[in-house]
Amino acid sequence: MSILGAHMSIAGGYYRAVQTAHDCKCDCVQLFTKNNNQWRAKEITDEEAERFKGTMKELGITHPISHDSYLINMGSPDKELWKKSVDAFVIELQRAEQLDIPYVVAHPGAYTTSSEEAGLKAIIRGLNEVHRQTRGVSACCLLETTAGQGSNLGWRFEHLATILDGVKDPERLGVCFDTCHVFAAGYPMGTEKEYKETMRQFNKLIGVKQIKAFHMNDSKKELGSRVDRHEHIGEGFLGIEPFRHLMNDRRFRKTPMYLETPKGDKNGTPFDVLNLRKLRRLVKK
Repeated sequence: MSILGAHMSIAGGYYRAVQTAHDCKCDCVQLFTKNNNQWRAKEITDEEAERFKGTMKELGITHPISHDSYLINMGSPDKELWKKSVDAFVIELQRAEQLDIPYVVAHPGAYTTSSEEAGLKAIIRGLNEVHRQTRGVSACCLLETTAGQGSNLGWRFEHLATILDGVKDPERLGVCFDTCHVFAAGYPMGTEKEYKETMRQFNKLIGVKQIKAFHMNDSKKELGSRVDRHEHIGEGFLGIEPFRHLMNDRRFRKTPMYLETPKGDKNGTPFDVLNLRKLRRLVKK
């Protein structure tokens, strides 16, 4: 059976994200370990960390992952921002380690005023520096497939392959496959043939074994739009079929999958509950 969960808020304490995940019948949980739109963060106390880990164990929630701050950009040509991003990502890994979170999901970066090639080189340099500063930390970075909005890198599978091939410690990296982003980047997954071809390309360039997590999101925009807008499962341009293919792909049975769909509720039932229900129903008995 697939391992399904969602991104949850840490408002009121880290353990609250775990409680909400449990209430929504999640198996796993994703969270930010700090405000995602600020550089600074107050330190995690031992008490907070222990309560988070204790709640995970008590409620049977597994596979916690975190997402890094949206301000981080290791692809930046601006030396000051690049250094600030490297320093901030080091802290993201240290915070994850403190909470026993094995993976931190990160958008690779945007090249802004430079070029694709320069941006990829900056990301490789940044990750090498992060790894140098975090020897002994077991938390790893998962590079997220992106929609390719603006100058964001990681929307072509080739971008991720270049980074993985270029870093000194590739074993400290993996990939988070976001369905909305991959679709918006121009990879179709609707028919079984399209799904298999997209996965074949990914496997050839990167290897499906590198996928350590999935973000399960439908898309508000059409195939190849390069616009990052998430929609409820089966209600966007992806439709339900790509999720059916994924949910029944034996290779990913033990790979955790996290919703990042819009929050809120319908007639008192949280959208996360409804979206998880839709996904679970797709699994062939």
